[in-house]
Amino acid sequence: MKKIIAFAGSNSKQSINKELVKYASSLLKNINVEILDLNDFELPIYGLDYEKDYGIPENAHKFLERIKLSDGIILSLAEHNGAYTTAFKNLFDWMTRIEGKTFFNKPMLLMGTSPGGRGGASVLEIAQKRFPYHDANIVEVFSLPFFGNNFADGKIVDEDFNVQLKNSIQQFQNNL
Repeated sequence: MKKIIAFAGSNSKQSINKELVKYASSLLKNINVEILDLNDFELPIYGLDYEKDYGIPENAHKFLERIKLSDGIILSLAEHNGAYTTAFKNLFDWMTRIEGKTFFNKPMLLMGTSPGGRGGASVLEIAQKRFPYHDANIVEVFSLPFFGNNFADGKIVDEDFNVQLKNSIQQFQNNL
């Protein structure tokens, strides 16, 4: 059975992106899903001096190993000031010190949501440009705007967005 990892690019305990990840993962059929939480992989702020003095922290190795062992990735990026959250960017920076091609050409469903009308569009645009340099195989991108209006009781309640996500999940699963 195929195995994927799914996670939100956020360390918020009430992450709406994690809620979206959980729902999207539930739509997969006959796939083993491991939902990761960035809070379980705490890391010091990346810096060359820290790396020189202490090396690369074990949690960066552990997260990268989860990517290596997976058959695919579902990632929903939270957006802070139009870019990645500090928690995600820090993890990403540490992992690239181990392996520059961080995503190992694994099929990826890249998502984002936000309380506003752009649904994380800025961070998704950044990721779509940056991730391929790190061997990301982005097979689908999904954005959910106005999370509070379109998501309730653990699922997308707007039928059009729900159909879009289901189509994205199907395409992702077809590429595993």
